[in-house]
Amino acid sequence: MKKGGYIIIVLVAVFLLSFLASKIIDSDTNVIQDQIVIIPIKGVISSSSSSGLFEETNVGIDSVLNELKKAKQDSSIKAVVLDINSPGGTVVASREIANAVKNLDKPVVAVINEVGASGAYWVASSADVIIANELSITGSIGVISSYLQFSDLMDKYGVKYEQLTAGQYKDLGSQFKDLKQDEKIILQSKLNKVHEIFLKEVTERRNITDIRKVSTGEFFLGIEAKELGLIDKFGNRDAAIEEAKKLANSNSPRIVEFKEKRSLFDLLGQVSAKSFYFLGKGIGSEIKLDTENNYKLEAI
Repeated sequence: MKKGGYIIIVLVAVFLLSFLASKIIDSDTNVIQDQIVIIPIKGVISSSSSSGLFEETNVGIDSVLNELKKAKQDSSIKAVVLDINSPGGTVVASREIANAVKNLDKPVVAVINEVGASGAYWVASSADVIIANELSITGSIGVISSYLQFSDLMDKYGVKYEQLTAGQYKDLGSQFKDLKQDEKIILQSKLNKVHEIFLKEVTERRNITDIRKVSTGEFFLGIEAKELGLIDKFGNRDAAIEEAKKLANSNSPRIVEFKEKRSLFDLLGQVSAKSFYFLGKGIGSEIKLDTENNYKLEAI
């Protein structure tokens, strides 16, 4: 074969290889440009994530907000599924996540598994569609502020509480003294204000059929929640993904799940939290107080 023939064969081979390579790159690009991400919201919603020996696993607000920010900025992500299994959490953290979901500018589907109540429902209410099982626990649109009160125990053992303050209500809510009537009125008024905001934002985002009923703080099973307009459809995570595909107008997107990286201690903490659930759930929850502010508002 002449030299010119070899050159032609080489050029044809190069052309074919280039063509195949471009097809592979295009195929990968199409997959990357069409994604639906699943963001898990599992555990108590808090300002920071934790899972210690005697603690419940918390949903850290920073990790969720970062995931939502990535989803908003990444043009390849066409829709988001919020995979919720949470009893709620602190007011500010729940509201910040709910607002971030509302401002995502992409289709969002929330799926409630066992429970999506209170602060977790606040987050779900910002989604375009809410899916839950007929027996999922939802709603619980209310606010609670609680703390252990040790004054009687201290009296029994002759322990006295003395604290110097500048400001009449500086030690408002201290667990070491009885809560006076005027202090109860102050705390209750603040809870009422938070509840008003919570209820207002949920009812603005959802077609609630009976606002009075849902405002009591009662939790509802999925089958009841659908009648009240708290959820849209019955189903599971697979159903939520299919709904997200429809909203994103995408037939075969790549499904990606954001997962927070956890250390060995985090994993051991999750196991121990479940093991000690019945032993120390109530006690552990109450001991986790802010020692500086004495009490914490919770939407759970």
